[in-house]
Amino acid sequence: MFSDGINYIGKIPETTLPKLSRKMEALRLGGMDGTVDIDLGGEALTLEYTAGGIVRELIRQYGATSAGAYLTRFAGAYQRDDTGDVDAVEVYVRGRPKEIDMGGAKPGDDTAHKYNISCSYYKLVINGFVEIEIDVLNFIFNVGGVDRLAQQRRALGI
Repeated sequence: MFSDGINYIGKIPETTLPKLSRKMEALRLGGMDGTVDIDLGGEALTLEYTAGGIVRELIRQYGATSAGAYLTRFAGAYQRDDTGDVDAVEVYVRGRPKEIDMGGAKPGDDTAHKYNISCSYYKLVINGFVEIEIDVLNFIFNVGGVDRLAQQRRALGI
């Protein structure tokens, strides 16, 4: 993991990447024999990670005044069992800490600090191809190279 250009290899034992979810609401109108979920837009994006002990640069991100204050990059390699091929996966988020949980401190025990980052931007890149890009503040929602909000931006003149 990298945050604002700083390499945290060996300092972040666990990361929970943002869950991608849509807010849905059941709709049933006259003549319909059932309901269909309508899409009301994306849900909040959150990145969570654990740091092994005190990492001052991460703690100093707390209280940022901008929704996209810090860029964090997760880089991973996923190897297939059937072919042995390796996929390079990167997740980029922009956001700011919502919560820092310093956890417990006990002599002789490992320490772990948990960070919860509220994200305004998300990008998933697999083998160099941008699979998903969500920029909440700039009204961007791309999936597989398809700009899903282009018509709405055009209708709004933005």
